[in-house]
Amino acid sequence: MTLATIATLPKESPLLFEGLTWREFKAVEQLLDRPGYRLSFLDGILEIRRMPGEPHETVKKRIAALLELYLLMAGFDFTPTGSMTLENEGVAVKREADESYKLAPGRVRPDLAIEVVFTSGGINKLEAYKRLKIKEVWFWEDGVLEVYHLRGEGNTLEYEKISSSEEVKGIDLDLLVRCINIVNHVDAIKTFQQALQK
Repeated sequence: MTLATIATLPKESPLLFEGLTWREFKAVEQLLDRPGYRLSFLDGILEIRRMPGEPHETVKKRIAALLELYLLMAGFDFTPTGSMTLENEGVAVKREADESYKLAPGRVRPDLAIEVVFTSGGINKLEAYKRLKIKEVWFWEDGVLEVYHLRGEGNTLEYEKISSSEEVKGIDLDLLVRCINIVNHVDAIKTFQQALQK
């Protein structure tokens, strides 16, 4: 059986407004609290991004379904935290992942953030997640998954691009990507599940 893959769309750029204080950002955030838009903030820059709709949500939910299936089968005691707001006024950052997970009980913040990229430009997402101390970030873009792991301590934190997840140990990322890119959701889940059972 030949499986078709999810098509990619032209990328839109977000709106960026520079020179805002945290207080100004919070005021604008209250005014612009509308479905279909996501606001982020980093170093005085407000980013307003329109969510691209069904293709974005399809990929986001596909990744979540596959990952959660793996976490269950691998015995993780995890908590899905979705697109919860992560912010810290002290380091001037606010970010919402498309999906996020605490991968063990008692975590203060998610261990893993997942970004599904259908837009271009904007604030430096890795810098935002670094300030929020998210251990691992996955970016899905144009059918490719890139994984970054946070290294160092204190003021020397940096993300390193890695080839296999250190937080979701044992997951076959090549298999995951193949299944994310299958058009039919049920076929994707079944293909992934069958491979995990071998």
